[in-house]
Amino acid sequence: MGTLNSHTREASGEKPFTCHYCGKSFCHKGSLKTHMRIHTGEKPYSCPLCRKNFTYKPTFNAHMRSHTGEKPYICKLCEKSFSQKGNLKYHMRVHTGEKPYSCPQCGINFTYKESFVIHLRVHTGDNLYTCKLCGKSFSQKGNLKYHMRINTGKKPFTCDQCGR
Repeated sequence: MGTLNSHTREASGEKPFTCHYCGKSFCHKGSLKTHMRIHTGEKPYSCPLCRKNFTYKPTFNAHMRSHTGEKPYICKLCEKSFSQKGNLKYHMRVHTGEKPYSCPQCGINFTYKESFVIHLRVHTGDNLYTCKLCGKSFSQKGNLKYHMRINTGKKPFTCDQCGR
């Protein structure tokens, strides 16, 4: 009977279990219990190898794959494998050409959200990385790193042929 009640609540959209901290409601008592970890800070899943703790079992399972090297999510087009389902989803954009992030100012489209966010700094002028030696700022960490070579005179690359 409990399973039928649970199913009926889900189908009807009834959410009788409400969080007393934030007011969010849930169909299942177990979902509310899991949600409460956000407020209590409870992290019941502990990695036996590195002692890192996790709030949710799927996150814990994904972490464990970082120790085992397991990559169960395999691309059907090129057979590249991934430890997390989301990484496979992002990878598929290489094959589909999908670029879901579009700049509202210049119309350039981006495959990855990270690239899109960095691009937006071109329009906003947000330069988050500042040189401590001369005060010049950059929108990307890599550009500051390159700039630092100019200030310090460091040349991190050596020619294999002549040593220069």
